[in-house]
Amino acid sequence: MANVVLFIATVLIWGTTWIAIAMQVGPVPVLVSVFYRFALAAVILVAILAAMRRLKVPALRDQPFILAQALCLFSLNFICFYNAAAFVPSGLISVIFSLATIYNAVNARLFFGDRITGRTLFAAALGATGLLLLFGDEVVVDFDMGTLKGIGLAALGTLFFSLGNMASRRNSAAGISPLTANAWGMTYGAIILLVLIAVTRTPIVAPSGVTYLAALLYLSTIGSVIGFTTYLMLVSRIGSSRAAYATVLFPIVALSLSTVFEGYHWSGLGLIGLALTLLGNVIIFARPLARRSPQPDASLPARG
Repeated sequence: MANVVLFIATVLIWGTTWIAIAMQVGPVPVLVSVFYRFALAAVILVAILAAMRRLKVPALRDQPFILAQALCLFSLNFICFYNAAAFVPSGLISVIFSLATIYNAVNARLFFGDRITGRTLFAAALGATGLLLLFGDEVVVDFDMGTLKGIGLAALGTLFFSLGNMASRRNSAAGISPLTANAWGMTYGAIILLVLIAVTRTPIVAPSGVTYLAALLYLSTIGSVIGFTTYLMLVSRIGSSRAAYATVLFPIVALSLSTVFEGYHWSGLGLIGLALTLLGNVIIFARPLARRSPQPDASLPARG
């Protein structure tokens, strides 16, 4: 039951962050926006853990993997996503991000020797087909250089996200809680971003406007502190391949919000796509049937 709650929370939280990211695209440079997000998230999370007396310093041998998590989950990936939002719609970015299911399955095989099961491939195929039906109109666009750049950046950001999952999985296996790894990872991520700002001489523009500030607060607290914690707890509990299937449902949340606030109209193909995506979700989380032990044949004599 706890895994289901974590999964639903992750889907609902991260399914709404794409809109908030799009709200931050503007006069504030991307590096600075990402820095604001994770600097604020790090301060909040470190303060909470310190107040609860649960702030622990990871051992020296674990520091390179905390740094890897910081690079892949709290800096490089979001630099890609924020830049991509300037070229393609946020809904399309969320569709590309759902490739994390495939990335995680392959990377888990490469780094941990996990077997890629037929059920995982089948569920991923259903999810991908459903997303294609849901977002067919958005995916079929004029492929100018800007669009291609946006798609490439979103795909690269998803790859970084998957590699961060591998680092997080290793950290959990080493006994580092997701809260501790996130607190230090976000802190390191903010420092990395600050160094990049200095090296590239990016101007630091003060955040302004109610929309930008509201999006920043939401992304830092709900999207980062809570969202990353619930997701990485899932990774440690059920594995990176199954946890990543939450990314397939993010676009559905975004599309539901669009229905309420932007007047999106569902098509017949869209409803079929929704059904296929949900079916893939059921398949990947369904427990395999227990194999029955063969019963001894009563007609055969017992061996002594």
